[in-house]
This record gives sequence, structure tokens and C-alpha cells, in this order.
Amino acid sequence: MDTSESSTEPQTPKPPDPVAVEPPRRGWRRWAMDTRPLRIPAYRRLWSSTIVTAVGSQLTAVAVPKQIYDITGSSAWVGAASLAGLLPLIVFALWGGAVADSMDRRKLLLITNTGIAVTSLLFWLQAFTGLESVAALMVLLAMQQAFWGLNAPARNASIARLVPEGQLPAANALGSTVMQTGQVVGPLLAGALIPVIGLPELYLIDALALCVTVWAVYQLPSLPPLAGTAARRAGVREIAEGFRYISLHKVLLLSFLADIIAMVFGMPRALFPQLAHQTFGSYGEGLALGLLFAAIPIGAVLGGLFSGTFSRARRHGWMVIGAVVAWGAAIAGFGLSGNLWIAAGFLALAGVADMVSMVFRGAILLSAATDEMRGRMQGVFTVVVAGGPRLADVLHGTAGSAFGPRTAVAGGGLLVVAVMLTLAAAVPALRRYRI
Repeated sequence: MDTSESSTEPQTPKPPDPVAVEPPRRGWRRWAMDTRPLRIPAYRRLWSSTIVTAVGSQLTAVAVPKQIYDITGSSAWVGAASLAGLLPLIVFALWGGAVADSMDRRKLLLITNTGIAVTSLLFWLQAFTGLESVAALMVLLAMQQAFWGLNAPARNASIARLVPEGQLPAANALGSTVMQTGQVVGPLLAGALIPVIGLPELYLIDALALCVTVWAVYQLPSLPPLAGTAARRAGVREIAEGFRYISLHKVLLLSFLADIIAMVFGMPRALFPQLAHQTFGSYGEGLALGLLFAAIPIGAVLGGLFSGTFSRARRHGWMVIGAVVAWGAAIAGFGLSGNLWIAAGFLALAGVADMVSMVFRGAILLSAATDEMRGRMQGVFTVVVAGGPRLADVLHGTAGSAFGPRTAVAGGGLLVVAVMLTLAAAVPALRRYRI
């Protein structure tokens, strides 16, 4: 690993590559998704559990706001519920990162996945009994997000203990593709099932599916702190230690800043309803709205399916910089488009760029940090990923009202390009990072 920030750190032992050296893939196969990590049984179990989680979580993500709107008839209550889940996610993701660095990560995954499954069962119970309490729904949502905040750092930090360093981009591409596919398939499946089976059964399906996830995690090997790692608590001091670690390692700090720049300045989803009504209404407002929301995850899935070249990339820093710049340029193109299909094409290109950024930012976090800090790095990563788009909603909503939606979107995309290039020029750590 060649990086000016981490060359003096003690190196975390890497798992041996169980796959024999293979000749380079030729023709179309060199572009196809690299599935070598799936040959490792432990990673395959973790990835398989992600498939269930990706789709099942989206069923609940659709069912909760639908039920709240059915009870209240108010979108304001739907928005309030979203905020009710954000604070527990932030708090428990930061704490969960510290916990993941202090105990067996497999055990933590078992506890948290069981907690998520129980919460889904409670969602089913309140819907089945006709409770119709917004307060109960918000409490359950807060519980679910708290368990998810504890779960995500341990899940992501475990990957580096299961696959060799050279396969981290491929492993991240596999996981990210599944999650993005869930964002497309889950809502579509929920929309098709709700009129047929109703909301209670949708919650129950998620709860039962999570039992499969618990079983897959149970089959993982034990993942305790590495030998020689000092015993630690999981308190405020350990969380603060994680932030100090980030501040001392510029490549990690820049990987977080790259995502913040892309999402805060360049995620225009808050303006999709207005654009669907005002700019693309002639195509049918419903069609336009659905296409705008689906285009980015569809592009991300396509990017994942053709991610075979990711494993051969060594300059991970440049891949992140290029991906964020490409995201900004695609968002600017979307803002300037008056044709729905061209606009959706630009959003799909943005989705491809977002997939590349996710893969290599994730690889940097796993390879540049020592194992005893990976949980806390993933906790911060979870907060950034969850919080960035919500800040973008506020920023774009305000800018759209002041300058018009297309101007706000195009300006935000150009701002992403300008800020990312300026940061990359001013601080060379990310440019120089490679494995």
C-alpha cells in the first residue's frame, strides 16, 4: 500500500487469497462484475444476507410512511417520522462503530439483526391489531434505525477480515449493487403487494425474511478484535478517538469530504416533485416522478453489473475524484435538460458515477484504516451517507424556491465539480493514494 498518511501504521493482517492466480479476463468478461469474493464462503454468507436486507428494508421503508399518511392524511407527519429516525441512526451509528471495534463483530451482527427482526415483528403486530398510533410508529422507527446504526458499522468493517485487500473493490461493488437493486425492486414490490395483501402482511414478510439474515450471520466465523489489540470500552472517549484518527489521516478525511461534497451540493431529489410537475408534466406527472426517482439507482445497478475493471484499479484516490466530478457533471446535465428521457439518462449516468464513488471510498476506508479503527470509520461513514442527502433536501429545496429548480440543480452540479477539483488540487493525499 502506497500512501503518505498510513505508511507508518501497523499493518492489519490480511486474509489469504483462496483463489488461485488467474489469467487476465478478456473481451466482454473484463467489464463484467468481478465475482471472485463470492468464492469465499464467509463473504458469500454475508453478501447473501445483504440481499434479503436490501429488499426487505425497502418494504418497511414504503409501508411506514404509507401507514402514517393513511392515519393522518398529512405529508408533514411523514416528514416528521423521517426526522424521528435520523437522530437515533446518527447516535447509534457512531456508538456502534466503537462497539464494533471492542467486541466480536459476528456477535454484534447477531444481536442487531435479531433486534431489527423483532422490530419488524412489532410493526406487523401494531398494524395487525389496528392500533393506528403515529406515536407508536415513530417509536418503532426510532428503534429500527438505532439497531441499523449499530449493525451497519460491524457489517461493513467485517468485509476486510473476510476478503483479501485486492478484492475489496469487487466486494464493495457486489454489496453496493445489491443495495441499489433493493432500492429499485423493494418499492416496486411493495407497491404491487400493498393492494393485494395489505400493510400488516408486508411487515410480516420483512420480519420473516430477516430470520434468513440472522441464520446467514450465525454461519459466519467469529470476528473478535485481532490478537494484540488492547482491550477497550465503547464510550464517548473511544468515539472521539475515532474522529481524531480521521483528522490525522488526510486520505480518510478526504474520502468523507468527497461524499459530503457530492451529496450536499449535488443530490437534487427534493426537487423531483416540482420538476415532474413543472418541467416534465407534459410526459405525465406520475411517469416523470417515478422515472426521476428510479433513474439514479438503476444507473448504479448497471454500473455494478459492469464493474469488472474495478478490481484492476490501483489508484483508488483518483477513482474517487473522477467519480465525484462525473457525478457533478451529470447532475448539471440533468438540470439543463428539458427532455424527460435525456434528463433520466443524465441521472442514470450520475448513478454509475455514484456506484464508482461508493466502491472506492469504501475500499479506502477498509484498507487505509487499521482493523481496530474500522468499526468507528464505518460508523462515521454511515452518518455521512445518511445525513448528506437530508442536508441536500434542505439546501436544494431552499435554492429551488429562490432560483427555480433547474437553475438550482445545474448550479449544484457545477459546484460539485468546482469544489472537488479545488480540494483535490489543494490537498494531494487523495490523489496520491493507491494500493
